[in-house]
Amino acid sequence: MTEKVNSMEKQNRLIEVLKLKSTKYIVGTCIFSGIGIALPRIFHLLAGSAAGATFLPMHIAVLIAALIFGGISATIVAGSSVVFSYILTGMPALARLPYMLIELIIYAILLSVFNKKINTYLSLILTIVLGRVLYAGVLYVAINVFGLPTYGISVIESLKVGLPGIAIQLICVPFIAKFIKKGINLDE
Repeated sequence: MTEKVNSMEKQNRLIEVLKLKSTKYIVGTCIFSGIGIALPRIFHLLAGSAAGATFLPMHIAVLIAALIFGGISATIVAGSSVVFSYILTGMPALARLPYMLIELIIYAILLSVFNKKINTYLSLILTIVLGRVLYAGVLYVAINVFGLPTYGISVIESLKVGLPGIAIQLICVPFIAKFIKKGINLDE
């Protein structure tokens, strides 16, 4: 009988720990980091090597994390997704890795800041627009100030190619984030 009581007490403690807000943030950040690694691979397998640039799957995990958990979580998702994706799959290419990392961190920070002040849709639109502007500034500084190669990275070209991904972000990200946020109840 005491074993059963001890087992129930352990289960109750585990349930209480899993209900903690900090646990939800840590577990959620880890899950979205995994999604940020897996989703691009899935897109590449289903739609070919250009799928990443077209559908922007790594951005999806970062944007959803920003809406649900905020800037710190989304920045961790951005960094871990890019670095571990490279380590595990070789994508993005090493030459593009720093640029992709900077781009995703820009989006993580902007969306988490905007989402605290204005509604989700407007936050997302502002993040996509201002994020591209800031990213263009990063490329300008990399090329013209530091003399670094950009390996053919172009904000305008990435915008044209990435329009389907931007559409997916605008249509799906707010709904997914709202659904998950409601399900995990961060206000507890």
